Amino acid sequence: MWDELAAFDLQAMFDFIHRQTGKNNCVGHSLGSLTALPSLSEGRFVDKLQSAALLRPIEYLSHMITALVVITAKTFVAEIAMLLGLAEFTLKAKPLADLFQALYDYPGVHYYDLQAALTGKNCCLYGSTVDLFLKNEPQSTSVKNLVHLGHMVCDGVLMYDYGVASSNVIHGGYARPSVHNLSNLPHDLPIFLNYGGQDPLSNESDARYLLESLKLYDAGKLTVQSIEDYAHADFIMGLNAEDKVFGRVLSFFKNQQ
Repeated sequence: MWDELAAFDLQAMFDFIHRQTGKNNCVGHSLGSLTALPSLSEGRFVDKLQSAALLRPIEYLSHMITALVVITAKTFVAEIAMLLGLAEFTLKAKPLADLFQALYDYPGVHYYDLQAALTGKNCCLYGSTVDLFLKNEPQSTSVKNLVHLGHMVCDGVLMYDYGVASSNVIHGGYARPSVHNLSNLPHDLPIFLNYGGQDPLSNESDARYLLESLKLYDAGKLTVQSIEDYAHADFIMGLNAEDKVFGRVLSFFKNQQ
């Protein structure tokens, strides 16, 4: 689950890079941003970080409308995979491939446009970029990670819920999963956030909810960018992302030096 990605994987990456280079600048997109914000709110690696650019953070998903992801959450696909004893969630292997084949019949889900079914109608992708995406994506993840993301749709930025209080205590040290309090982010850490007006995974309502939790941030330390015609994948693969996103991020980093 992404709690462990934040606690172990992300921590290890920061420690390694810090040993090699000193203070870091951090860039995350989607799940990468999701793991970064709770970590920073709990004080992890803050002393190793100079600034952070978090593209399309998915901390809040309650207004999500992307067809395939909504159906996956509502039909408890991840929970079914866990009951089947699966640890890895991949569409390239049975029985999940067969299960998803049935989901492709739902309205708004198109097998031959899987990229749009997952990330929305992106405005600015080359056809060759989409072909490359469909050839290599979606990558696998752990079943627990998908279960955790499913919990977020209803409950927000919670720690992982093992379903039984005793299991929660054994694995996480809590009887009931608590919410990651993002208002505990260090208010003087320079952060760049952006969101897209056409993003069906975490839309403008979810973005406003995130910004509300950061309303006490120090003046001048929080930079927010909205790109009206962008969906979820445009931020990293859009043909004009170099100008609209990457250039802004680099300027932001330079301003923190």
